[in-house]
Amino acid sequence: MKIAIVGCGNMGMAFARAFLKFDLVKKEDFLLVEKSAERKETLHSFQPGVLTGVISPEIGTYDLVILSVKPQDYLTVAASLREVIQPSQIVLSIMAGISMQTIQESLNHQPVVRAMPNTPAMLGMGITAYAASPEVERGQLRKVENLINATGRSVFLEDEGQLDAVTALSGSGPAYFFYLVKTMIEAGRQMGFEESVATLLVKQTMLGSYHLINNADRSLDELIKAVASKGGTTEAALKGFEEGKLADALTQGIHAAQKRATELSQG
Repeated sequence: MKIAIVGCGNMGMAFARAFLKFDLVKKEDFLLVEKSAERKETLHSFQPGVLTGVISPEIGTYDLVILSVKPQDYLTVAASLREVIQPSQIVLSIMAGISMQTIQESLNHQPVVRAMPNTPAMLGMGITAYAASPEVERGQLRKVENLINATGRSVFLEDEGQLDAVTALSGSGPAYFFYLVKTMIEAGRQMGFEESVATLLVKQTMLGSYHLINNADRSLDELIKAVASKGGTTEAALKGFEEGKLADALTQGIHAAQKRATELSQG
């Protein structure tokens, strides 16, 4: 498969590197389109088949076109892209907040897959939800899914509208996790630990806890109860979280992210 990537930021290149790692695409079968001269210089080390700063008719010779430009730049890019894209091509968008309908109308092109990855995709440990227009054939969708799975795991959604919730939950999710880790490390510093020691304690706790969630045959409530002895230190912390309405604040924040994602997708 030959793939053109329009917008070669961190996420676009995370996809490209994952495809190479699993031998799904050869380097010479990539076309990288990046307008930033500084970024183009960085991309030379990738040794792509073709590296360019402009959208040209050559894009029409590639099987899949991945859109990973900044959402605010998309309509400018689309004006040029619609002149060269071919009916047989599949468009895969990994842009946040740009609906499938907007892409179809701006490109005058119907076969579109819209995906929402998250940043762990850069390590091959992402989770990507995706939806497809009816014009994407089943065989084509399988090929796209195979490519997406190179970056981690994927979930197919029948309803594109759910991608706004995905954006809020898993797309933005790594930032919530980093925020909690940062807060715990700061609490450790306030209790007298050197930052390096607090960081080690918290990061390893998070890593070990993830593996417990993934491997223990117990619910999250049961895992919490296993740590929180009655009248003990963990119970004191959990009561503090409840009094501070931590769960409510987290839930409200995630809903705020979903609302903003919907606003963006509606223009």
